[in-house]
Amino acid sequence: MTERCDSMSEIENSVIRKIMERALVGERKYGTTMERQDLTRMEWLVHAQEEAMDLCVYLERLILEEEDASSDS
Repeated sequence: MTERCDSMSEIENSVIRKIMERALVGERKYGTTMERQDLTRMEWLVHAQEEAMDLCVYLERLILEEEDASSDS
């Protein structure tokens, strides 16, 4: 993935490249894209909620690590 949009910063381009890479991984892993039609609106909402909860867990871990590092100083 080397696509680049000159009107965006390298940070934004990096995010776009990562999204494109994830799309390829997801298509290989699940054999479909986000345009799939086999899930209901509720199933999409539950998937999104589960992803958000995972993000909260990852953030909590990092916050606790930062607090531990700060208290060690």
